[in-house]
Amino acid sequence: MKVDSLYLSPVKLQNTMVNSNNATNTDEQNLKFSDVLSNVLSDVNQLQLKANHSSVDLAAGKVQDISEAVIATEKATIALQLTMQVRNKIVDAYQEVMRMQV
Repeated sequence: MKVDSLYLSPVKLQNTMVNSNNATNTDEQNLKFSDVLSNVLSDVNQLQLKANHSSVDLAAGKVQDISEAVIATEKATIALQLTMQVRNKIVDAYQEVMRMQV
């Protein structure tokens, strides 16, 4: 039985190449926050769809190993919880900025 790695991290850290000016130059640094956010939400949605599909397959008797369905469901649940916590932190940060006196 093959065990896939759990992908939950929205930020992928890779080795960066340093040019002659000692500045880092990667494509990931050029991404906008909205692009990163939409990519992460898309990944979470894919995990939710996969969990739903595995649940339907389990109910239909197509899945031999129940642990596959449970693992897919747990991956989706954890990814959604992580996404909600990040959203809560972003909202808290926004509210804090709005309370600042200028």
